[in-house]
Amino acid sequence: MITTLLSIISVYFFILLGYMAKRIFKEEMNTKTLTLMSVYFLQPFVTMWGFSTAKLQSEHILVPILYLGIIFILSIPTMIIARSFIKNKKEQAIFSIAGLVGNTGNIGIPLGLALFGEQSVIYTTLITIANVFVIYIIGVYIYSRGSFSIRQSLFNIVKIPIIPASIFAILLNIYEIPLNDQLKDFFRMGAYAGIVLQLFVMGTFLHNLTFHDVNLKLYIGALSQKFIVLPLITVLILSLTNLSLFVQAVMLMQMITPLAIANVMLASLYDCRPKEVTMLVLLSTILFIPIIFLLSYIINHFYL
Repeated sequence: MITTLLSIISVYFFILLGYMAKRIFKEEMNTKTLTLMSVYFLQPFVTMWGFSTAKLQSEHILVPILYLGIIFILSIPTMIIARSFIKNKKEQAIFSIAGLVGNTGNIGIPLGLALFGEQSVIYTTLITIANVFVIYIIGVYIYSRGSFSIRQSLFNIVKIPIIPASIFAILLNIYEIPLNDQLKDFFRMGAYAGIVLQLFVMGTFLHNLTFHDVNLKLYIGALSQKFIVLPLITVLILSLTNLSLFVQAVMLMQMITPLAIANVMLASLYDCRPKEVTMLVLLSTILFIPIIFLLSYIINHFYL
C-alpha cells in the first residue's frame, strides 16, 4: 500500500509542477504546444516501450480482448444515453468516453505491483496497450465529434501517430525481432517523458480552474459510470469466464483506475471543454484514494 501511495504522490507532484509553471509564466506557457508535443511526438514512445517489456503469449491475448469487449459493450448504451439526455454536443462527447478511459498505465501498473506482485505486470501492460487503442481510436473520434464533422473526426484518427506506432510495435513483438539495450533505453526515455508531460499538461489546465467550471449533472453521470457501472459490468462478465480469480482481480483493478489524463490531452487538442474534463479527471483521482482501500479489501477477501 505504501508503494501505491508513493505512486499517486508522484503523479500529483508532476501535476503540481504544471500548475505552478502555468501560474508563474501564464500565457508564455502554451498549453496547446505542450499537448501537440505529447500526442504527436512522445506518446508513440509509450506504446513502443510497452511492447518491448514483455513477450506476447497466446494465453495472454484473452485479457485485452475481454477488456476491449467490456468497453465496447458499455460504450453503446452510454452514447445512446448521452444523445437522449444531453443537448450540448461537447458534453455528449465527454459523457460518452471520459468514464471509459482509465489511467491503466500511470496508476494501474504500479498499483498492480503493489497489490499482486510482479506476476501482474504482463496483464496490466497488455490492458494498458489495449487502452491505448480505446483512447486513440474511439476517444479521438468521440472528442473530435464535439467540434468536427464525422469525416474530419475519422481523419483525426488517421493523423494520430500512436496507432501506426502500436501496429509496428506489435509486429516487432510477434516476430521476436530483438532490440538491443540501447534501443530499449531510447524507447524508455521517450515513454517516461511522455508520461511526465501528460501529468504536466493536466497541471497547466488546473490553473484558473474554479468551481464555476463544475457541471454537476455531467460529473455525477461520468463518475457513476466509472466507479459503479463499469466495475459491476466487469464483475458480471468476468464471472462468466474461465479466467483465474487472480486474473479477474487484476482486470477489475484496472477497470477502477481513475480517469486517464489522456482525456485532457484529447479534449484540449479538439477544443472539447478541456477545463471541465480536467476537473473531472482531478475529481476521479481524488475519489480513487479511498476506493483503493475498499478495492484492496474486496480483492483480498473474494479473489485472493
